[in-house]
Amino acid sequence: MRQTVIGVFVGLILAGVGVFWWQGRAQVELYAPPPPEPEELVEIDPNELPESDPGDMVGPAPPEASELTREERRFFRYDRNRDRIITRQEMLSSRSDAFRALDVDGNNLLTFEEWAVTTSERFEKMDENKDLELTQAEFATSAPRRRPRRASCNC
Repeated sequence: MRQTVIGVFVGLILAGVGVFWWQGRAQVELYAPPPPEPEELVEIDPNELPESDPGDMVGPAPPEASELTREERRFFRYDRNRDRIITRQEMLSSRSDAFRALDVDGNNLLTFEEWAVTTSERFEKMDENKDLELTQAEFATSAPRRRPRRASCNC
């Protein structure tokens, strides 16, 4: 019985607060300034193009695309945040396509541990100064050896 009376009392208090809030909001809207009068519309001939004289104004020069070398393109595939340094995490994250070639135990299943150990060893071998970051010069030592192409016979 006591809980019911307390519940009704709290409900009445909340309803009263809601009514006062609603009335206050209505007064704010009542005394708001009126909307501005619409300006007169100027009729524009759709066949007439606007004219302007830029004078001596010159826009910004378009950006120039620099041609990257093969090694720079390969470097930037690993350098995800473009800070010209490859961290260990960047190196590990981009090597996921090489899982099949890294199978150490030869069971045709590559576990993450096998891949991470091989990639970590390769990273450590490339990182000559042992600062856990690869510069472009350090990364260049890992470039794959290019094989000469055979001349194909079009017989």
